[in-house]
Amino acid sequence: MRRLALLAVLLALLTGGPAAWAQDGPDYEAWARIAEQAETVTERGRASDEAMEALRGQLADWREQFLTAEGRNSDRIATLRSQIAALGPAPDVAAGAAPESEDVAARRTELNDQLARLRAPVIAAEEAYLRADGLIREIDSLIRERRTDRLLELGPTPLDPRLWGEAGKAIAGTVSALYDEAIRSWQSPTGHVKFLSNLPIIAVSLVLGLVLIFRSRIWMRRLVRRMRDATRRGSGVWRLVVSLGQIVLPLGGLLLLVKATELTGMIGPHASPLIDGLPVWGATVLLVWWLGDEVFSRADDVATVPLEPARRIEARVHVGILALGLAAHDLVVKLGGSERYSDEVLTVLDFPVLVLVGVSLFRLGLILSSRPAPAESDEDGSLSYARRLLWFIGRAAMVIGVVGPAMVAVGYGQAGLALVYPAVGSLILLGVLSVLQRLIFDVYYLVTGERDHEQGGLIPVLAGFVLILAALPVMALIWGARTADLTEIWARFREGYSFGETRVSPGDFLTFVLVFVIGYMATRLLQGGLRNSVLPKTTIDPGGQTALLSGIGYVGIFVSALIAITSAGIDLTALGYVAGALSVGIGFGLQNIVSNFVSGIILLIERPISKGDWIAVGGQMGYVRDISVRSTRIETFDRTDVIVPNSDLISGTVTNYTRGNTIGRVIAPVGVAYGTDTKKVERILQEIAAAQPMVLANPPPNVVFRGFGADSLDFEIRAILRDVNWSLKVHSDINHDIARRFAEEGIEIPFAQRDVWLRNPEALRVPAEPVGEAPAPAEEKPEEEPKA
Repeated sequence: MRRLALLAVLLALLTGGPAAWAQDGPDYEAWARIAEQAETVTERGRASDEAMEALRGQLADWREQFLTAEGRNSDRIATLRSQIAALGPAPDVAAGAAPESEDVAARRTELNDQLARLRAPVIAAEEAYLRADGLIREIDSLIRERRTDRLLELGPTPLDPRLWGEAGKAIAGTVSALYDEAIRSWQSPTGHVKFLSNLPIIAVSLVLGLVLIFRSRIWMRRLVRRMRDATRRGSGVWRLVVSLGQIVLPLGGLLLLVKATELTGMIGPHASPLIDGLPVWGATVLLVWWLGDEVFSRADDVATVPLEPARRIEARVHVGILALGLAAHDLVVKLGGSERYSDEVLTVLDFPVLVLVGVSLFRLGLILSSRPAPAESDEDGSLSYARRLLWFIGRAAMVIGVVGPAMVAVGYGQAGLALVYPAVGSLILLGVLSVLQRLIFDVYYLVTGERDHEQGGLIPVLAGFVLILAALPVMALIWGARTADLTEIWARFREGYSFGETRVSPGDFLTFVLVFVIGYMATRLLQGGLRNSVLPKTTIDPGGQTALLSGIGYVGIFVSALIAITSAGIDLTALGYVAGALSVGIGFGLQNIVSNFVSGIILLIERPISKGDWIAVGGQMGYVRDISVRSTRIETFDRTDVIVPNSDLISGTVTNYTRGNTIGRVIAPVGVAYGTDTKKVERILQEIAAAQPMVLANPPPNVVFRGFGADSLDFEIRAILRDVNWSLKVHSDINHDIARRFAEEGIEIPFAQRDVWLRNPEALRVPAEPVGEAPAPAEEKPEEEPKA
C-alpha cells in the first residue's frame, strides 16, 4: 500500500506539474494540491531516494515559475510608487495637520488601489516561492541525512572467513550459468546455424579487433614519437591530437570483438550485461592509460608533472593498475546487480580490488610527494607553488590509500568506498586539467609564435583559470555531490542577492558590465577622434589638449557607470546610504589619495605645468612626461623617471623653466689673473657672447665685472637664449671659446694658491733628552778664521 501511495503521488506530480499555466500566471490551485502532497511525503519520510529526487525536481520547476512571476508588472509598480511619492506623504489629521484637498486624496486612493491590485499576484508568487523553497530544503536535508547514515553504517567485514565460502559459491554459480548458456546456445539448431552463417564476419571482426587492440597503440606511439621530434610550429597540438588514436583505435578493436561475440548467438541473460559493459570498461582503461602516458611522459618536454625518468616509469605502472582497478570495481558492481549478490558477497569480491587500488594509490602519492630536483625550487631554496601542490596531493593520496581499505576491513564499507574511488577519480580529473592546460599553451604558441609557453601570456593563464572553475562541479560530483545540489547553487545564483528592496541577479550584473563596456569604448573612441582629428586643427596648446581629453575621459566613465547602474535596475538610494556611512572612514584612510586626486584635477584645469615642461620641484629637475589624476611623471636628465604626487606640485614651490615660452638666461662665470686689463677682458667676452647663434641680439648679451676675488678678477657673461633647453650646450661652447681666446690674447686664468705661515715654529723643535741618559757629546767649535 505504501508503494501504491508513492506511485499515486508521483503520478499526480507528473500530471499536474508546472506545465499547467494560466495566461495570467501559475495555476495556484494545482500548486496547492502538489504542495500538500509533497508535505505529506516529507513528513512521513518513507519514500525512496529516487522518489524524493523526482519530487524535488517538480518542486524546483514550480519555484522557477514563481520566481519569474515575482517580476511581473515591475515597471508599472515602480511607476505607481513614483506617482504616489510625487503626491507627498499623507497629512496626519489626528496630529492636527490640515487635511489635503479632495482631488489629491481621491487621486492617492486611486493610485493605492491600482498598486494593491498589481501587487496581489506578486505577493502570491512570493508566498508560493517561499513554500516551494522550504519544501526543497526539507527534501535535501532528508536525503543528506540518509546518505550520512549509510556512510556511517557498520556492515560486514571482508576478513570474515565465513563469507568467503558464500562468495566462492556465488562466483561458481555465475560461471556455471554462463557456461550453461553458451552450451545451450551452441546446441540449439538456430544458434548453431546462426554461428555458421556469421562465421566469416565473426572471423574478420575477431582478427581485425585483436590487431587493433594489440598493435594500434604501438603504431600510434611511433607516430607520436616522430611528431614530437619535429620542431615545427604547432607540433605539440598535432602530437596530442594524433595521440588520441591510442584510445580510439583499440576501442574500435574492442567494439569489433563485442560485435563478433554477439554474432555468435551464444549471449544469454547472464552474459549480456557483461558484454554490454565491455566497451565502457575498455574505454576507462584506455583513457586512464593514455592520461598516464601524457602526464608522466617519457619526454621531459611533454610530461606535465616534473619528475625523474625512473619515477615517471613507476608512476605510469601504477596509473595502469588504477585503471584496471576502476574497471574491475565496476565489473563487480554490475555483476552483483545482474546476479543479485548479497552485500556480504559484494564486499568480499570487491575487497581485493580495493586493496590493490589502495596500494597503487599509496605508491603514486609517494612518488608525487617525493623530494624535488633543485631546478624545481625557488631561488631561496623553497618549493615552488606547483611542487607544494603536488606534495599535498601526494600526501593526501597516501593517507586515503591506507585509510580506505582499513575502513572497509573493519566493516565501514560504504565509507571506505566513498573515500578511495573518488580519490582516484580526482587524480584523473587533475591529470586531464594538466593536459588541457598544456594544450592551451601549445595552441597559444601555434597562434602567436611565442616559444615561452611555460610563461605563456595573459590569455592562456586566464583560460587555465576558467578550466579550474569548470572542473569544480565535476570534482563535486566525483565526491558524491548530487546533481540537485549543483542545480540548487545555480538557482541561488540566478535568484541573485537582495540589497534592501533591490535584488541583483547575474543577468543584472551582465547588463551592468555590457552597458559600462559600451560606454567606456564610446568614450575612448571620442577621445581618439578628438586627439587625432579635431584638436590638432585648433590653437589649443598640448597641455590644454591633454587636460580636455582627460576631463572627457573622467566624465565619460562616470556617466557610463551611472547609465550601467540604472540599466541594471540597481537602486542607488541604498548604495548612497552605504557610501555615506563609509565615506568618513574612507576619508581618513584615503585622505592622501583624495588630496592627490583633487590636486590632479587642479593641475589639469589651471595647467601651471604641461606635458613637456622643464621643471624643478623637491630637488628634482627634468621634463614632465605625463600628468595623471594622482601623480606626475618627470623624466630627469639622467633618463630616470621620478613620480611626484600632485599635492606636492600644488602646495610646494615649483620652478617651470619653459612655461609659456622657451626663452631663458644663461650665466657663464670666469676669472682672470690680477694685473690683467679688465676692459680688454670685457671686450673679448662681449665678442664671444655675441658670436653664439642661440643668444638673442635684443636684449644684447651683457658682461659684468663682479668683483675682486681671493684668487682672480671675477667676470660673468649673462645672455638671453631663444631656447633655454640648449643652455648647457651654449654654456659649454662659451667656455671653449673663452679658453681659446684667452690663450691667443695671453690672458691668464689663475688657479687657487695658498701660502702656509707657521706662527709658532719653536713648537716643531726636538724635545730635550730625558734625565738619566748619557749626555750627548759636545759639539766641536769651528776654528775661527784668521783676521786679516
